[in-house]
Amino acid sequence: MSDSATAIPELTEYLQRLIDAGNYDAVKQLLKPEQPVDAAEAISNLPTLQQAIAFRLLPKDEAIEVYEYLEPAVQQSLLERMRSSEVLELVEEMSPDDRVRLFDELPAKVVRNLLQQLSPDERRVTAELLGYESETAGRLMTTEFIGLKEFTTAAQALEIVRRQASATETVYTLYVTDAARHLTGILSLRQLVVSDPQATVGEVMTRDVVRVQTGTDQEEVARLIQRYDFLALPVVDSEERLVGIVTVDDVIDVIEQEATRDLYAAGAVQAGDEDDYFQSNLFTVARRRMVWLVVLLLANSGTAAVIASMDGVLTQVVMLAAFIPLLIGTGGNVGAQSSTVIIRGLSTQRLQSLGAWRAIWREAVAGALLGFLLMLVVIPWAAYVSGGNWLVAWAAGISLVGITTLAATAGAALPLLFNRFGLDPALMSAPFIATATDVAGVFIYLRVAMALLERFSSGS
Repeated sequence: MSDSATAIPELTEYLQRLIDAGNYDAVKQLLKPEQPVDAAEAISNLPTLQQAIAFRLLPKDEAIEVYEYLEPAVQQSLLERMRSSEVLELVEEMSPDDRVRLFDELPAKVVRNLLQQLSPDERRVTAELLGYESETAGRLMTTEFIGLKEFTTAAQALEIVRRQASATETVYTLYVTDAARHLTGILSLRQLVVSDPQATVGEVMTRDVVRVQTGTDQEEVARLIQRYDFLALPVVDSEERLVGIVTVDDVIDVIEQEATRDLYAAGAVQAGDEDDYFQSNLFTVARRRMVWLVVLLLANSGTAAVIASMDGVLTQVVMLAAFIPLLIGTGGNVGAQSSTVIIRGLSTQRLQSLGAWRAIWREAVAGALLGFLLMLVVIPWAAYVSGGNWLVAWAAGISLVGITTLAATAGAALPLLFNRFGLDPALMSAPFIATATDVAGVFIYLRVAMALLERFSSGS
């Protein structure tokens, strides 16, 4: 029925009408031609009770794949509405990596019960993956891959691929190990197909293999797959034994997850673990925003303190207060720009060639240049707005250079500092940097104005 995501709302609406009418045969026919991911999204958009009905109407061989695409909250809701035998069968047939992601969302008691009921092989694999730290290659990988030996002929290898293809995550890349399971090479399916049937795998494989350790951060895994255009990346343990692979579809999820976190951090919003912001209740939404807003409120109190401590200069020249929003707003914008390019450079590894100190210096110079160019505009404009008060105009112009230089330097330095200490640079979000810049910006502006006022007063 649907060729694109734009048809999903229509599919959901149609499903809802059919379920309400009790026309379950039509529901089956409607879901049958749909892609698993589209069917999963349509089912997720249904009311809770109808989700369970629609899912139960899926053919057994398709239900597993559709289930793996469902949102964690929907997965958990369906489990609660299914009989224990159905739950066990569903979980048993899931891919190990998808099963682990589901277990991460379930209560610990439920996970323990399900683990005990799994078959020995699936229980062992699942327990192994759960033993790795979250957001690492070990936690992200699947153990379903095709392994070959160097002495195997191409003809024999093809037969192995045919036998194991249905039970593996991908067949496009094959992995070669020795007797101790050490990774010795890789072989693409294309290489295998075009090889002499009597040639051994060791003769045609590639020995220079890009690999990651089980403890490698998932962002690094995603970066390597993106850099080399891999469909999958082998994962080895501390002894270089092949234990699993990370596939490109899992990496896409990681990229989306990390990008979402960074965007939330840049907007001073605390992201939930499930990234379910738009499905959260209003209390949860307020709580996630409140954390950062309180921090920013306390930080902004520094601006008020600076103004209060220098109220004398504002009393003498009231017009100075009119330009405070302009100056601190500009400083915040410049700081946000600098932090954005630095965080992006860190995530893409482009910053390594430049170096941290050169990057900070580059942004500081850029900030000073921006401030000087803006000063040429602000001074005559401020003089006009203030009715020819050149003290205010020059105070605003000179301060702007200092504020933009400081903001650009802070916007570059703070994310790099966080990264140096192993923290997420995105935590130094634009609002946080802007707030810090506000305090310093107001201080610079009023100090410059005070100095100019003293100078003009002594000269008159």
